[in-house]
Amino acid sequence: MLIKYLINHKHWSPFEMANMCVEVETSRMISPQILRHKSLVCQEFSQRYSAVSECMRYEARLQDQHNRQNSIEIEDAQLQKWWVKTQNDVWEYAQNRYKEALDHGIAKELARGILPGISKTKLEINGTIRSWIHYFDVRCGKETQKEHREIANAIKNIFIDHFPHISNVFNWTKE
Repeated sequence: MLIKYLINHKHWSPFEMANMCVEVETSRMISPQILRHKSLVCQEFSQRYSAVSECMRYEARLQDQHNRQNSIEIEDAQLQKWWVKTQNDVWEYAQNRYKEALDHGIAKELARGILPGISKTKLEINGTIRSWIHYFDVRCGKETQKEHREIANAIKNIFIDHFPHISNVFNWTKE
């Protein structure tokens, strides 16, 4: 099969002739990690023109003391409960001050600056097949923050549906 030959012999240029575009909902905490992939073209929802009213809450995990890029899952119900409450408190406080700022006529482009990283955002991401292959190679691994890895795996599942022959060469399966 030609696709397998091209991949095995690292002839990547044909994979720059087709693109895939996806929409991703995430937080302002995760979006910069995605935007760092220069070969992907991203358009992020503008909080400059539209009010922000939603956030994303995340589970508590502990910092790995041996690998600074890793976090450790925990089963401590009290700590999880505290973490959810903390996120809710921060979001409520920030949303109240944000709404007050807008009510006072403060420009959205300035008011958005007080919103926390858990603020929800939306990205339209377009990439060549070659760019997506590289993105999956980098971001589907355990060294990627869990929330970003979950997004990468969800996009990879879409890729598998639309590009099964390429996915088969890499032995990719849905997660």
